[in-house]
Order: sequence, then structure tokens, then C-alpha cells
Amino acid sequence: MNLFLVVLGLLFALLAIALGIYLTTARPYQSSNSVANSYDEWTEDGILEFYWGEHIHLGHYGSPPQRKDFLAAKSDFVHEMVRWGGLDRLSAGTTVLDVGCGIGGSSRILARDYRFAVTGITISPQQVQRAKELTPPELDLQFRVDDAMALSFPDGSFDVVWSIEAGPHMPDKAVFARELMRVLKPGGVLVVADWNQRDSRQIPLNFWEKPVMQQLLDQWSHPAFSSIEGFSELLEETGFVEGRVITADWTPETLPSWIDSIWQGVARPAGLVRFGVSGFIKSLREVPTLLLMRLAFGAGLCRFGMFRAVRSNSPALAETSASKSTIGC
Repeated sequence: MNLFLVVLGLLFALLAIALGIYLTTARPYQSSNSVANSYDEWTEDGILEFYWGEHIHLGHYGSPPQRKDFLAAKSDFVHEMVRWGGLDRLSAGTTVLDVGCGIGGSSRILARDYRFAVTGITISPQQVQRAKELTPPELDLQFRVDDAMALSFPDGSFDVVWSIEAGPHMPDKAVFARELMRVLKPGGVLVVADWNQRDSRQIPLNFWEKPVMQQLLDQWSHPAFSSIEGFSELLEETGFVEGRVITADWTPETLPSWIDSIWQGVARPAGLVRFGVSGFIKSLREVPTLLLMRLAFGAGLCRFGMFRAVRSNSPALAETSASKSTIGC
């Protein structure tokens, strides 16, 4: 009993430390530089890569969800997204832009397993450097620093535009939507996976949801979340979309990721040796946000949205709406 109380006391002490650090070291969105700096820091210290692997996104656990290895679920997510988007029917050499590529995990799968010609872009120079270090030279794959709010590529550059969990960092969702569609070739396919909040136009956020959502924004440099419905509308309002945007909700398939990500710190104690006390404290500060994410997605405040759109073959359609002014939803 005494040992139990000691262990319980230590756990409460650790949680108190984590909460104190969490509340005093928030990383609110200030500009694109704040996003770049955050990812530079996470990449330089190597902690995120150690625990999350080369895929800095959630995993896919099946439908209904099943127990899976955390890192395997992340790779499975990429393959499931390829199939959901219909990209597995495309030929080798298909050109793909991976927007918000991180350290290149998804880009490498697309280039290696599907023989696509992939360009990965991120706003973080450190992520680009690390992505290049992890990439075998034989892959048809390149990485560069670029801003998803003002892509440096000409109109109609790629057969496929792909993005996982980059949207929450974008301050103007309408501009982001237009840039994604603009660089697609006519007939090209956009496939996006993103964290989204519930559509507050239908059900406004209540008294506890507002502070939770604000914490989720402030802790990881997010200016705002879109809703699935709102971002679909913004894509269609670009005038580049043929027909309608196809969406899906993958919240159940990805939900186990949040607790699994916390469990990595317990299951892989070598991290404490590798990164020392400072690394342990840095890891511990993320636990409250991960728990809030689990709460938000489990309670329906947040949803994991999938988006698929095809670029229109009609330039006139895009031109008529190019001057429309819209805001993020």
C-alpha cells in the first residue's frame, strides 16, 4: 500500500509539473514564422521523430478500430489515403505535390511504393534537411522550403496535390484552398486529410468547448480549425472543382492515435536515456494537449476530415470565381 501511494504521488507530481510547463510555454500562432520555428525546434531535438517515427500524423486503425503498432498504423494511414483517393489507379511517374510534408514519411511511401514523382514542401528548413537525410537517392523525390499560402509553382503543375494535417496551421483557409487547387493540372486530383472542428454554424461551441479549442490552437501554433463542411465549401468556391468535393469522417479510424502517442513514452523508456531530463520534460509538456485532443475528437468537438476534389477542365469556371472573397469556416 505504501508503495502504491508513493507511485501515485509521483504520478500526480509529474502531472502537476507537466501542467505547469504546459500553461507557461504555449506556442500560439503569430505568423508563418512561428510555425516554422516550432517545427524547426521539434526536428532539431529529434524527440518527435523518436516517438512518432517518420510520419508526423495520426495512424489508421481500421474500421472498426483494431489494436495496432503505433508506427505501423501511421504507414497504414498513407496507404488507406491512397486507396480512398483513388490514387492507386494512377500510373508510375504521376507528379505529386506533398503540401506540409514534414520529414518526408508520406512522400517516401508515395515515391517508393507507387512510383510517383513527388515534390515535398514544408515551411520548416530543418524538416527539409532531415527529409533529405532520410531519403534514398534512387527515389524520384525532392524536398524544398515553400509556403502553402503562396506556392511558388505555376498554375497546373501537378497531377496530384496531397496534404496531411497541414490545414490547421493556415491563417486564411480560403487562400489555402485556392492554392491547393491552383497548382493542380486540369483533371488532377486533390486529396487532403485534416483535423477539423465541428461546424459551429450548426451547433455553436458551448461553455467548455471554447476554452478547450483555444488551448488546442495555442499549444501547437494553430490559428484556426476549419469544419469539414466549411473547408469543402471553400474548395468549391475556388471555381476550380469539377462537380462536388467528396468528404469522409475518419475520426473513429484515427482516434486511438492520441493515447498511443502518450503510451510511446512509457513503452520506449530508452528515450529518457537518449534525451535526458530536458527531453523528458519537453515530452511531458505535450501530454495535456494530447489528452485534450483525445477529449475533443472523442466528444465530437473535433473531427478527422478527408477531402477529395478533381480540378475542372474548364478554365472559364475558375476565372469567373477568381475574384470572390471568402473567409475560413
